Amino acid sequence: MKVKKFIAPSMPEAMKKIRKELGEHAVILNSKITYGGGFLGFFKKKQFEVIAAVDPELEMMEAEQPKVPLHVSERQKQADHGENQQLKQELEELKSMIALLTSKKDRFKYPELIYSILSELEQKEIGSDHLRTIGDELYVFYIESKGEVSETEIRKRVIDYLKRKLQSVQTDHPLFAKKYINVVGPTGVGKTTTLAKLAAKAVLEYKKKIAFITTDTFRIAAIEQLKTYANLLNVPVEVVYNPTDFENATQKFSDYDLVLIDTAGRNYRENQYINQLKEIIPVREEMETYLVLALTSKAEDLEEIIEKFQDLPFDQFIFTKLDETKRKGSLFNLVCKYRKKVGFLANGQNVPDDLLIGNPDMILKEILKE
Repeated sequence: MKVKKFIAPSMPEAMKKIRKELGEHAVILNSKITYGGGFLGFFKKKQFEVIAAVDPELEMMEAEQPKVPLHVSERQKQADHGENQQLKQELEELKSMIALLTSKKDRFKYPELIYSILSELEQKEIGSDHLRTIGDELYVFYIESKGEVSETEIRKRVIDYLKRKLQSVQTDHPLFAKKYINVVGPTGVGKTTTLAKLAAKAVLEYKKKIAFITTDTFRIAAIEQLKTYANLLNVPVEVVYNPTDFENATQKFSDYDLVLIDTAGRNYRENQYINQLKEIIPVREEMETYLVLALTSKAEDLEEIIEKFQDLPFDQFIFTKLDETKRKGSLFNLVCKYRKKVGFLANGQNVPDDLLIGNPDMILKEILKE
């Protein structure tokens, strides 16, 4: 086993050095705080001394993985298909073995108390980069406290980190500050229902005079659904098919406080869909665009959707279907990655009750609750 001592001004810096020199499979054997430098015994600086090791066999297993040659002769191309399949299977088994060994070694990088909490966050799908930073911060706290910390103290540190990251994105921008609210997103995320919740909140809580515009002319059911909500709230609806219709509708609602715009839910992978939205609904200074995403979607799909809608562009997120999943960490990951505010959270079908303001406290409550 390869063992080495590292000295750094902080624990995160020590962890970086360890990963750089020994790799991701390194295991921390011991760590302590020391004081060095200074002048005549004064002004000594605190530093972290960490003993780390790595199993050379594990590194060798990864290094010895067969590599596919760049140039293959005709004779090799005619090799037996069954042998290729067997080789693939052996490679997959080798990868699985390495992954298992790695996960076991990762367990001992942190004390059990810290590891168990990181595991909880991982199950909620908080991103690995955040887990690593949180783990290092908690470990520094643990070392400085000489291991005399409670689970409550550790959890408070985790919440402080998550809230700090969210607050760096959120603003004090007031609700319904702009006249036009444009709601966009892929099909099946609940845009029309979310729009109805926004309308009800605006009318009942903020006493706004509102109107609806819909560009969703592809689904008759969607128009009828919006008209039903409009009748309940006693507000007008205009259906638009082109830019001219949209301009006429905005003129008609010129004396209204708030105009809520519903859009068609189409296949977001079609660039034509985004272009049509940009054509019918021009970007205005007094317009705010919300991208609606369902948390039941896969993380990679959510990122693909966001990348597609970046060209629109959009201002804030609305996350829906929070009540249909326990794994809500992707909400946190996306907010941090794309630096967008969360306007609202939808956690049910009831109008207008199941609509929450997307402030950091509410977001964390939803992510961390069992």
